[in-house]
Amino acid sequence: MARLEQRLSEAFGQNGWRATGLGAPTDTDTLQRKIDHLEQQVAELRDQLSEREEDLRASRATNRELMTQLNSTSR
Repeated sequence: MARLEQRLSEAFGQNGWRATGLGAPTDTDTLQRKIDHLEQQVAELRDQLSEREEDLRASRATNRELMTQLNSTSR
């Protein structure tokens, strides 16, 4: 019985400790590596987006030129 009480006390104590945010310290090195990785991904995605926006602008310009040529030859 005492063993059960001790185990319950430990379990409730650990849950309470975690619930208050006072639990074991977070591994800051792991979190920093994750942040660095995510920042790198963001930078890469921004570069990709920029390239696609440039492609889209070029495609629209070409489309306008072609439409202008088509409209001028059909008159």
